[in-house]
This record gives sequence, structure tokens and C-alpha cells, in this order.
Amino acid sequence: MEKFDKSGSLPEVAEKLGIGEYHRHVFLCTGDKCCTAEVGLAAWEALKQELKDRKLSLSTGPNACYRTKVGCLRICQSGPIAVVYPEGTWYSGLTAERIPLFVQQHLVEGDPVREWVFAGNPLPNEEE
Repeated sequence: MEKFDKSGSLPEVAEKLGIGEYHRHVFLCTGDKCCTAEVGLAAWEALKQELKDRKLSLSTGPNACYRTKVGCLRICQSGPIAVVYPEGTWYSGLTAERIPLFVQQHLVEGDPVREWVFAGNPLPNEEE
């Protein structure tokens, strides 16, 4: 399990975590309403491992990705539910078995796994 020294000022902790370098942020629901807690936590562990193995977590570059485990994304069915920002791609059924393809196709290649996507809500582009 990853352990970080979280002592220091907030800017120092953020720097240790690579905040400011990420191009995507994945929120994964591990709650017990859209799926069982066991299924949600298995997906979370798979996501952490895939991001670590592919050097996308705590990294820099165009595929640098931050991850956050959340208790509920308020969909409450067909989970685990995930959302990827800034593109705002919402996934259903993102189980541990699906995580490797999701990471490769969406986070590495930039092509969402369309058959698992149920909604889109991109963040506004400040440059537009």
C-alpha cells in the first residue's frame, strides 16, 4: 500500500502527491448502493494497481492521472460507477475485471470504452 509523508504545509503535501501535474482525475464509487462494497473495493484496488503498474499515478506527462475513491456518486445502480474528468465520461459496471481495458483504452489511448459509458459531462474549456 502506498504511504506518503503528509507532514508539511498544504502546498508541500500537494507537491508530494503530484497535484498540478495531472491531466485526468478518475473518481470511482465504492459505495454499497450501486454495487456491493466488496465489488467496489476490488475495482478500487485494481485501479490503483493498474495506474501504478503503468506509471500513470504520481507521474507527469500527458497520461498522468489522479484517482479518488468516493462513497457515492448518486447513481446508485449498475456499479461500480466512475467518472473521468476533465472530459466528464461516466462509466457503469466498472468492475475489477474491466479496469485493465478501461485504463489502457481510455487513460492511455484517450478513447473511452463506449459500451460502458452512460453519460457525458465535460468540464468547460477555459480557452474556448
